[in-house]
Amino acid sequence: MTQVAVAGRRKTGWIRRHRAGVLFAVAVAAALAVTLALQFTQRSDGQDLSIRNPGPQGARAAARILAGQGVSVNQTESFQETLAAAREARSTGSGSTVLVYDERGFLAPDRLRRLLTETDRLVVVSPRLAALTGLGSPIRQAGVVPGSGQTLQPGCTVADAQAAGNISAEGGFVYTGGTVCYGDAGNGRGLYASAEDGRLVVIGSTAVISNQFLAANGNAALALRTLGSQGHLIWYLPGPGDLGGTPAPKTLAELAPAWSVFVAPWLIVVALFAVLWRGRRLGPLVFEPLPVVVKSAETAEGRARLYHEAHDVARAADTLRAGTLVRLAAALRMGSAADSVDVAAAAARHLDSTLPEVLRVLQHRPATEAELVRWAQDLVRLEKEVQAR
Repeated sequence: MTQVAVAGRRKTGWIRRHRAGVLFAVAVAAALAVTLALQFTQRSDGQDLSIRNPGPQGARAAARILAGQGVSVNQTESFQETLAAAREARSTGSGSTVLVYDERGFLAPDRLRRLLTETDRLVVVSPRLAALTGLGSPIRQAGVVPGSGQTLQPGCTVADAQAAGNISAEGGFVYTGGTVCYGDAGNGRGLYASAEDGRLVVIGSTAVISNQFLAANGNAALALRTLGSQGHLIWYLPGPGDLGGTPAPKTLAELAPAWSVFVAPWLIVVALFAVLWRGRRLGPLVFEPLPVVVKSAETAEGRARLYHEAHDVARAADTLRAGTLVRLAAALRMGSAADSVDVAAAAARHLDSTLPEVLRVLQHRPATEAELVRWAQDLVRLEKEVQAR
């Protein structure tokens, strides 16, 4: 047998002997790889018009199209983060566009005005009446889009709308003031309104940007031209943290340092190996028969010691009384259903004594341990007298 064959057989034998450990190591490595992949993968959400939402109401498709055209798209979570991103883009000289979709009205109007002054273009999607008023622009709400899912024509001189052509909208609001597009000709109302020399754009429907209708007619072209005019696009969806109240406490993930993302999976692996190591040292569980028969005398003595240590005279007296009544009832052949008065009456007749005298012994309640001992002796004496007759 050659040395190569011997070495191969040894290696195969080692794998057979340690196959459980090898399989466990492979499983741990696979789990660690999946964990790291999930950590670096962009997480999706279900928020309307979010660039991380792949659903019909999300905007991931629009963000990817813009990114493919060289536009840097960044979704922010707070007003301060949005403001900082806009200032950073302005400092680089590449310009920025801020898209704001405040579905529930979390953002104050004065903050919208501040964003308008800090960015090159502000695009507001379906704004509320208070938001439009606070912006100080001539754009005002003028009703809703008539019909549902209809095709709208530009009908204006805005270059972005003329280049995009017809669009499809699933409901939404129409506006007046400034330069309006995509409305009924002659009434001065439209789904798309522009003011401040094109620096402020109001879009009355999320369908123009959403994944569901982006491929319909010229929706994608309008979104690309409106949102991609600058090098940076800041996608801002205000939340409850923008109300200006007390900031919410930080979560455990926010408090943890950045390096914990890499260290935590390794700590889990080390903990699993430690469990296996200690488990092998302790060995398997061994089942041994235990004594289950306990003599009644031992039980009585054990309870007596507990009552004595706790100085529970009342509980000890009740136990002695109950035992005496049971034994007297058996000696007098009265059955287990007889109460203390019936047992006392039968004992009095049996001893030719009076009922109050027997009740005085049975129903006595000692207050001290010394009195308990004397009363226990009286109970023993009463039982002996009944059994002796």
